[in-house]
Amino acid sequence: MSAGAPDGAGEQPDQQPDQQPDQQPEVRDRADRWPVRESRHLHRDAWVVALREDRITLPDGSGEPFRRLVLEHPGAAVVLAVDDRDRVLCLWQYRHAAERTFVEIPAGLLDGGPEESPLDVARRELVEETGYEAGEWTHLVTTYASPGISAEIAHIYLARGLTRVGRGDFEPQHEEAVMRTGWVPFGDLHAAVLRGDVQDAPVVIAVLAAQARGLMSP
Repeated sequence: MSAGAPDGAGEQPDQQPDQQPDQQPEVRDRADRWPVRESRHLHRDAWVVALREDRITLPDGSGEPFRRLVLEHPGAAVVLAVDDRDRVLCLWQYRHAAERTFVEIPAGLLDGGPEESPLDVARRELVEETGYEAGEWTHLVTTYASPGISAEIAHIYLARGLTRVGRGDFEPQHEEAVMRTGWVPFGDLHAAVLRGDVQDAPVVIAVLAAQARGLMSP
């Protein structure tokens, strides 16, 4: 490096062979599992969450095992429910972990067993949380919320053709007992997402996915 040149000038960043510009890897997630040498539960309760500690190694088994925490979660189905005036059915719900009341959309856990599909859960939760059924369902996207610590998966749907049917014998409890519901024009919700006024990840993803796929317009 010549005298007086700024630190790093003229240096090239290290590149692995599979990271060369003309060798782009496939743009697709894939199932994978590294060797697990030890595994134990640190916490498990009767509700939904379990915390597990695994000790894993590199894929070839080399090196010392290293510790990873895994938050076990059954996953969820999420519903962007839109009426014939392009208004989104939203919920205002308190979330203690974040100490915030979020603008959300209907969602529920995949806790009904293997015989209940994500779409079945989406239909159930829409009725339980809002008292509406939908005649038209479109899968928007499936995402992992925080794969660095959890395998929690969210299946997000667009629901249209709404009909008011009531909530049946469902009795809301805890935060849901004081949860508010209301209609928000899609354009207003989209703008709130872009401003950062609405930050709940499923809402952000659902709104932007519906727009990107040409199913909704702000």
